Amino acid sequence: MNSTDIATYLIQHPHFFEEHAELLGSIKLTSPVMGRAISLQERQMEVVREKYRGLELRMADLLRIAEENHDISQKFQRWTRALLLARNDVDLPHALTQGLQDIFELPHATLRLWNVAEDFTHTWFASPTSDDAQLFAKGLSTPYCGKNHDFEAAAWLETDQAIESLAMLPLRLSTTGPTFGLLVLGSPDPNRYTKDMATDFLSKIADTSSAALSCMVDL
Repeated sequence: MNSTDIATYLIQHPHFFEEHAELLGSIKLTSPVMGRAISLQERQMEVVREKYRGLELRMADLLRIAEENHDISQKFQRWTRALLLARNDVDLPHALTQGLQDIFELPHATLRLWNVAEDFTHTWFASPTSDDAQLFAKGLSTPYCGKNHDFEAAAWLETDQAIESLAMLPLRLSTTGPTFGLLVLGSPDPNRYTKDMATDFLSKIADTSSAALSCMVDL
């Protein structure tokens, strides 16, 4: 009979130690915590305490995530409110990008729209963009996050700092609708936006931005 057979027997006969209670006090195990031989009951208590500590750490992690999500939700609500308070259409792009920088503490943010309505052709956000930039935006099914590989969009950011990483969010009203712009977030920190970061929240920002700005373009 090997150890597996013994373990199987004990599982199949759960009343074994009730019938042989004297064994509980005589069995000695080596404690990885205390570094000495202890009784079976003491070892069971160690196992329970280890599981409890693991649950405490897991709970602390869940509370931290919940607090972070609550903070993000509050910031998103403040930013959306700022968009609704924009007094006229021409103020909206500035309120949108400045709100992202102020509320979410982002280093740099800007945007470009194409096919804008005639009333907005003179504005900064309607500045000319190349066909390549527009094709790049059209080809994005999700926000791009990663290093700045000399993207044209990085030059739209008005800063003397070198932009090392970017998040570029295509603007469209639906997954199959036409792309009418690009929202650009930049940072001098190469690790601020990385290719392996989650983009769910950025997609929500893109979706809300698209809805807000759609009144300024001819779709």
